[in-house]
Amino acid sequence: ASRSRGERSLAARLAAELMDAVENRGAAIKKREDVHKMAEANKAFAHFKW
Repeated sequence: ASRSRGERSLAARLAAELMDAVENRGAAIKKREDVHKMAEANKAFAHFKW
């Protein structure tokens, strides 16, 4: 997620990513929400034994 940022140094990218996480925005937060949505959608199938 931080590789697509415009900042050049690792420290600047990390600081920006942490600030986004604190403010509940950014790519990492979106990915977490997407994973939770998928888990909620697939919860009905958890009891099946394949």
